[in-house]
Amino acid sequence: MKIRLGLQTLAHLPRDTRDTLFLLLVMAWVVLPLGSQLPLWCSMLTGVVMLWRGALAWRGRPLPSRWWRYGLLALAMGATLITHKTLLGRDAGVTMVVVLLALKTLELRARRDAFVVFFLSFFLMLTNFFYSQSLLTAAAMLIALLGLLTALVNAHMPVGRPPLWRVARIAGGMTLLGAPIMVLLFLLFPRLAPLWGMPGDAMTGRSGLSAHMTVGNIARLALDDSVAMRINFDGPAPTQSELYFRGPVLSSFDGQRWLPLDLFTPNRAEDARLVVQGPPLSYQVTLEPNQMPWLLTLDAAQESPQLPQGRARMTAELQWQTSQNITELLRYRAVSHTRFQHGPLIATPQLQAWRALPGGYNPRTLQLAQDLKREAPTRQADGAHWVAVVLERLRSGGYVYTLEPGVSGRHSADEFWFDRKEGFCEHIASSFVILMRALGVPARVVTGYQGGERNTVDGFWTIRQSDAHAWAEVWLAGQGWVRVDPTGSVAPTRIGSFTRLQTPRGAVASAIFGTVNPKIALNLRAVWDAVNNRWNQWILNYTQSTQLKLLQNLGFEAPTWEDLIYLLCAIVVGVSLIGAAVAMWERQRQDPWLRLLVQAGRRLQAAGIATPVNPTPRQLADKLSGTGQLPESQALRDWLLRLEALRYGPVGGAGSPAGSAAGLAYRRALATLQRDLKHLRPTPDTS
Repeated sequence: MKIRLGLQTLAHLPRDTRDTLFLLLVMAWVVLPLGSQLPLWCSMLTGVVMLWRGALAWRGRPLPSRWWRYGLLALAMGATLITHKTLLGRDAGVTMVVVLLALKTLELRARRDAFVVFFLSFFLMLTNFFYSQSLLTAAAMLIALLGLLTALVNAHMPVGRPPLWRVARIAGGMTLLGAPIMVLLFLLFPRLAPLWGMPGDAMTGRSGLSAHMTVGNIARLALDDSVAMRINFDGPAPTQSELYFRGPVLSSFDGQRWLPLDLFTPNRAEDARLVVQGPPLSYQVTLEPNQMPWLLTLDAAQESPQLPQGRARMTAELQWQTSQNITELLRYRAVSHTRFQHGPLIATPQLQAWRALPGGYNPRTLQLAQDLKREAPTRQADGAHWVAVVLERLRSGGYVYTLEPGVSGRHSADEFWFDRKEGFCEHIASSFVILMRALGVPARVVTGYQGGERNTVDGFWTIRQSDAHAWAEVWLAGQGWVRVDPTGSVAPTRIGSFTRLQTPRGAVASAIFGTVNPKIALNLRAVWDAVNNRWNQWILNYTQSTQLKLLQNLGFEAPTWEDLIYLLCAIVVGVSLIGAAVAMWERQRQDPWLRLLVQAGRRLQAAGIATPVNPTPRQLADKLSGTGQLPESQALRDWLLRLEALRYGPVGGAGSPAGSAAGLAYRRALATLQRDLKHLRPTPDTS
């Protein structure tokens, strides 16, 4: 009963109140996706102001004085300065626009004020793409666009109380009419940096691999199910146990953190000494923005990945990097070999850097290394022997692979080997490398992604942040650097299968998803991933090179961005001329009064009477006036004067609504004139 009364109240609200509440609702929809990017005070202030404005409209109360607006504006500017340390820039600018939009509603008195709110909302709608260009964001902003257009069209209907659904239908028609122009501009408008694209800090805060590793970092990544990259193999994909995508190589240990060695010693690509074996694997990578310069490739890529622009370099540790951070979706091609050999085959002085350990850390692990050396069957035990010994200890020592190993203290390796005996992949890899170095074997930690899942809908492999992994590389005489994944000894199901640890669901998530068939959930997820992948491939990664390939398909031999402009201008001019011609033709075809006038002019021309271009009824009637004319001509002249009076007379009904009495009388008069015209023929003067 209360719901029915509420709906009846909404239906009978005054138009100003209804329109204001609708506009506030659309504004809230535009601002809502920005909530996670705005300071908390800005979200709270905006919400309070909009609720205040809605309450004033609902109760019909007057708007607050300007001193309220000035005070709130000064407060917002001060808070913005404190939060962002500036009033300029992307984040500070978006914050101020949101506040200004909310405060503008407090002086929403005239149509001019409403138009300012409309266009501020349009601008704010675009700022959502500074932070996310996902398909969900695009869909939400399309709804916001339709809502703002509905409010804008409604503001141009000052008379009466037009239903919002009818106004929304007009706005939808306008959107459909503009869709071809939008598609044309998307395809052909030149993508010239820096005019095209999002600001470089658009993806600040994205999760992903780090340039250093503190034990526990990757475990946090495993909680993130977002996509890191997508892979499309040209041929059959390798087995999942071979899917190691190489990221930062961490060789320097300070007791707490693992850091890249090239922060201290410059690397050269020729130091890698990479020798590939077996057939190559060609594939395409679609890398999500990560604010890092790393190009993730399948171990190991000998040749530089093919980038849309710029070049990549390879460090001595086989990691490919670009000169700039990756701040937008990047698609590149690469060729890798899963069988390879790299590094020196005989011991060199440089290998000592991968045996170094800081003093004062992990004393029990160091003692374990000494005990193992004393127990060795021969004093000539090499690196391969120690790898086998430590892996066997991991397999048989009761060690556990877990997502929640707890916080590591000062002696992280000691805690893993002797106390907790549990850890995530970086705990295991870090402890393994520390023990290897204590045994005198050069070793380092490699981070990246392992595994992934193949989407059965589009065939792409999806690599998620939860696939982040850490493994080890040890140097063996005669073999160079060799990958050793100690996690496989603790949890064999982690490597080479789809098995991943998952955090327990909360009560709400269990209630929502607990009854869903897992197979149905996986199928829905695959479809959604495929749709998102198409969005990335066709929309977000539509680059200038793709535009130029389009021109090549259209017959251009060596297209440039100038050709894009010429083609775009030619199409715009051609379509405009066609549209103008169609509009003129439609006007003549659909205006029955004008059609009757044209028919009368043709009657005069058929009788040999010259007529001016685009004549009026009076001009044609003057051609038939005078003496010597027969009654047929006089009858046609009288008909033309009746036609003129119907359109321009004091009781003309041409502009009357179709269903009104004047509109019905106008259509009946037109039908009478059309019937009378069939019997009228002008007769030339023969006297």
